[in-house]
Amino acid sequence: MTSNLERKKVLVVDDDEQFLRITKLNLEDTKKYDVMTLVGAENIISCVHNFKPDVILLDILMPEIGGIEVCKMLNNDPVGAGVPIIVVSALDTYEGIREAYKAGAVDYLAKPVGKAELVAKIEKYLRYKEQSV
Repeated sequence: MTSNLERKKVLVVDDDEQFLRITKLNLEDTKKYDVMTLVGAENIISCVHNFKPDVILLDILMPEIGGIEVCKMLNNDPVGAGVPIIVVSALDTYEGIREAYKAGAVDYLAKPVGKAELVAKIEKYLRYKEQSV
């Protein structure tokens, strides 16, 4: 069993509370992650500063502040700039995905996303982040 000191922090930002609940349960079930969920992105900067996530899972289509804008905000923030952002969204148009990458996302997963696929993406960027430090 992984100790809390070894667990990585994952922030999940979405306006769909059911998606947040399921994702949190799935990720915590692996015993590898401490997961914080955020309904909408209004408080994303303070949340990132306080929680200091290793990876962010971010929805693109949210009512108040969209994911593209959130990516830009995080990449211009001293704490958020180094955190890999994986977009997890039902938006699967080429243009939408391209905009997410241009805004600073490192990868994209289409909803619905399975637990194994989600964990594999998170692990990929955790390894990459550790190698680049």
